[in-house]
Amino acid sequence: MVVVPPNATAEKLIQLAQEESDKNRYDNALEYYRAVIDTYPSRIDSVCAAEYEIAFIHYKQKKYGEAKDELNQLLTRYNNTEAETYPSQYKILASIVIKKIEEKGK
Repeated sequence: MVVVPPNATAEKLIQLAQEESDKNRYDNALEYYRAVIDTYPSRIDSVCAAEYEIAFIHYKQKKYGEAKDELNQLLTRYNNTEAETYPSQYKILASIVIKKIEEKGK
């Protein structure tokens, strides 16, 4: 269990999560990414990043069903009128990973 620094910015939490993920400490990384979502729900750029990274960790852990569900939920975010302001890279990356998951299922 990690201690989420009080008053940490979304960027700092993402940095901490990435550092943990790089060290294969996925549970810690997930906690930081979830803290981003819980603490900064109106920061859509950070939320999209955190949601994608959570799903990608599950993909790396071979939790393909969970990852695919999470990626599809992320893609659903892009189906509204505000989506043009969302960071496009996560939509693209989510689609790529879903395709990889589907190919593994064949």
